[in-house]
Amino acid sequence: MIGWAAATGDVTLLPVLLFILIFLWTPPHFWALSLFVRSDYAAAGVPMLPVVAGAAATRRQIALYTLPMAAAAVAPWPLGLAGPVYGAAAAALSLVFLLLSLQVLANRASEPSGMKPEKRLFAFSILYLFAIFGALVADRWLLA
Repeated sequence: MIGWAAATGDVTLLPVLLFILIFLWTPPHFWALSLFVRSDYAAAGVPMLPVVAGAAATRRQIALYTLPMAAAAVAPWPLGLAGPVYGAAAAALSLVFLLLSLQVLANRASEPSGMKPEKRLFAFSILYLFAIFGALVADRWLLA
């Protein structure tokens, strides 16, 4: 938001929604990572959610955070702050993120070797944020 304010001279609803998106994206991203490296966090004494609350609670929180995150990602489109290119990309990417988070929720593996859904979500979450912001730029560029 600081960069947006510096570049545009104001803060409108769009940068606020993008801030909310990043804020809500961060926990599922890092919790997916922490699920498959939980033993490393525990050994180092880092109180990540899987260490202090367990894998099942972490999986539930990932799914719960994904819902408002997806809503924040798609919101600029129906609010008229972004066009159809962004809207279609945000909806598709958010649907994939949600499906991956549900796979994480359904996974009952307790050992890192059985945690492929968590690794897929973590990897996709990196692409997700890049693609969401790329879609916003493409939307502005294509419809300008």
